[in-house]
Amino acid sequence: MIRAIICDDHPIFREGVRMIIRQSRDISLDAEAAGAAELREKLRAARYDVIILDITLPGGPDGLEMLRELREQYPETAVLILSMHPEEQFAVRAFKAGAAGYLVKGSVPSDLLCAIRKVAAGGKHVSPALAEQLASDLAGIRDKAPHESLSDREYRVLRALASGKGLTETADELCLSTSTVATYRSRILAKLNLKSTADLIRYAVTHKLVE
Repeated sequence: MIRAIICDDHPIFREGVRMIIRQSRDISLDAEAAGAAELREKLRAARYDVIILDITLPGGPDGLEMLRELREQYPETAVLILSMHPEEQFAVRAFKAGAAGYLVKGSVPSDLLCAIRKVAAGGKHVSPALAEQLASDLAGIRDKAPHESLSDREYRVLRALASGKGLTETADELCLSTSTVATYRSRILAKLNLKSTADLIRYAVTHKLVE
């Protein structure tokens, strides 16, 4: 039996995942967590084969930071990212941080069960489109976009600002100070060779970094 735990801050979504997993005979959802602190507590109390993790977690750390922590402390446990964000926004970063799979929340239920089984067996779950992109990266074929040089935190700040959030709102969302967000904004503009937040928004929309 594959033992799984899910970390997502939406109770209704967690219940939906539980209902899907109940359809299988080889997977059990043994625990749930609404955030990072609760997940740490549950992992200290028991061991699981698969951690189903959302990218966006309340109160920090974010999903990518949590993913790195999990890979360091529980290297034997596969982490499957289940996110509302399209693959082009976070999947490559998630795999670089140690994810065993990436699945968008709009996927059909059977995809979730297949992904859990695959990562539990030591495999990687990727969509055909993402697999092609990763292969191109490894072969050095694909020209990387400028935003791919950003750190994960810079990337989160970029997406927040491009979504129309101000410095204060972005700081609150990412648990940072306003001055730190302003520093990140300056770094992002320099790395992307942009001059203003308006330019940043246009860049993010063009590259499909925001919904």
